[in-house]
Formats: sequence, C-alpha cells, structure tokens
Amino acid sequence: MSAPTHPRTHPAATGGVDIRLPWWAIALPAVAFVALLLLILNPADAHAAAGDPTLGHLLQRLKELVLG
Repeated sequence: MSAPTHPRTHPAATGGVDIRLPWWAIALPAVAFVALLLLILNPADAHAAAGDPTLGHLLQRLKELVLG
C-alpha cells in the first residue's frame, strides 16, 4: 500500500522565491559598513590611526582625492 503524497505548496516549487531574513541579518552589516565608512572619511576619530601619522596623512589624502 503506497503512502498518500501531499501536493507541494512551497514557493520554490511554483517558481517563486521566498527568502526571509531576520532583521539583524541586514541591520548589522549595514551598521558595520557605515561605521567603517565614517572612520575612513574622518581618520582623526580612528584611535589606531592616531598613533601612526603616516597612515592618517594617507587617509586624509585619499579623502581629498575621493571627495574633491
């Protein structure tokens, strides 16, 4: 005796894509990106760059090149 099969109602079976991410899967990378971008745009706030003036000077030049 064969077991009854259930019809597939999964969106992938019908051709649609249903991907659900938790809120933090989008928020955390976005926050990290913004924080790194702000450190690049204002190297004086980066405490690690404050110890090496060459790195801070280089980042300042890059900022001037990018932003004009």
